[in-house]
Amino acid sequence: MERHALVIGASGGIGRALANELQARGNRVTCLSRSQDGLDITCDDNVSAILGPIETQFDLIIVATGILSTDRGPEKSLRALSADEMAILFAINTIGPALVLKHAKHLLPKNRRAIFAALSARVGSIGDNGLGGWYSYRASKAALNQVIRTASIELKRTHKHLICAALHPGTVATEFTQNYPQHKTVPPQKSASNLLNVIDTLTPDDSGQFFDWAGKNVPW
Repeated sequence: MERHALVIGASGGIGRALANELQARGNRVTCLSRSQDGLDITCDDNVSAILGPIETQFDLIIVATGILSTDRGPEKSLRALSADEMAILFAINTIGPALVLKHAKHLLPKNRRAIFAALSARVGSIGDNGLGGWYSYRASKAALNQVIRTASIELKRTHKHLICAALHPGTVATEFTQNYPQHKTVPPQKSASNLLNVIDTLTPDDSGQFFDWAGKNVPW
């Protein structure tokens, strides 16, 4: 069955790949991004102004925005912590998807299966953290996971068929990861295909959970 999907952050590497893969699978796709549509996910009024007037209901809304670090690079120790750096990462990685969900509630149908998914990261897992470092990125993604979990509880009261999920796409070969050649990467299109395969298997009982690109639960 044809779906209508909304991809937030569609100008980025993974977002663009998700939009292309959805179209290749026969879905209608609406794309929004900062560079092409002026969508600033860190600004409440801006998100409201752009999402508020939309009347279409979407079977899938996926937030593919994110930032690993500014020019400083991820912190390797407490000495490298910067309040400004942490604020920027929280604004983009946590507050942004939360604002999208806040203003996209009316775009999600109440009478049929629908999915709201946000790209998280395995390093945002507290239980899976055995290496340390990367304070701002880890913390911002852990906070995003909590937003998704909490929203799933609230929205289940009005959207019984809705699935809210945090998704780990793997390490994708984009500008986002080009400075970390030691990490094994996958092409964006492969990651997009993996993520959509996972999305297709989710049920309302999976709402509020955190999955990797292979459909396995990631510990909080």
